[in-house]
Amino acid sequence: MKTTVAMECCGICEEEKERGIHLYTLFICCECEKNIIHTEPREEKYNYYLQKLKNMNQPRLYS
Repeated sequence: MKTTVAMECCGICEEEKERGIHLYTLFICCECEKNIIHTEPREEKYNYYLQKLKNMNQPRLYS
């Protein structure tokens, strides 16, 4: 019996990953989650992560 693995697109790195968390409407892979947690506010990546996390408040358009 075959098992299929559901892949989802990470809202941070925009790569297809199978493991991660859902934060409101945004999927975050385990690697990005770990990077976000260990990023200090004075680092350059901090603002990048903030901008990506703001995407979770954007309403989805269904047509």
